[in-house]
Amino acid sequence: MNLQQELELRSGNKCELCTVSNNLSIYEVKPTSTGGGGVDGSLLVCETCFDQINNTDDIDANHWRCLNDSMWSEFRAVKVVVWRLLSRLRNEGWPKDLLDMMYLEDDDLRFAKESGDHLDESEKIIHRDANGAILQAGDNVVLIKDLKVKGSSLVAKQGTAVRRISLDHENAKYIEGKVGPTQIVIITDYVKKMPEKD
Repeated sequence: MNLQQELELRSGNKCELCTVSNNLSIYEVKPTSTGGGGVDGSLLVCETCFDQINNTDDIDANHWRCLNDSMWSEFRAVKVVVWRLLSRLRNEGWPKDLLDMMYLEDDDLRFAKESGDHLDESEKIIHRDANGAILQAGDNVVLIKDLKVKGSSLVAKQGTAVRRISLDHENAKYIEGKVGPTQIVIITDYVKKMPEKD
């Protein structure tokens, strides 16, 4: 059984956010490095929900009144996305009430906060690569110079791909990622964002 089939079975062939049953696709919760991907880190969503999750500037608050029901889902990925959407919409009033009622385990809450949706714009730390492109958790980057790895004899070579990075939420210059088996901290000045594949 593939991921799509597992999610269709779990959701009863309905969007796990608004319960619409057409134009369904998989939404992988980012960052996959801290819990997204696979059945536990993905959900089945309709086209409208998918577009609204990804387009933070053009969000229809009324569409998301469905979160009143989906917030009670037993599935981690659904709860994390609901929490992020309610946080994004909290200035509307009613989402704040739902957020106050919602409960997430500590690990799930940490995962939900990875998106930064709970922060005001003035509080958000923006990570940028050497070219000024904005980096997000889960992005892939490539090293633009050789880097010595502190505490080891390893040298990460220029051109090395670092997949599914995570962000340091206290310092805009630091990201983390794996070079081979080793998890390292990398300064954003030494990386370039890799284009996403369609």
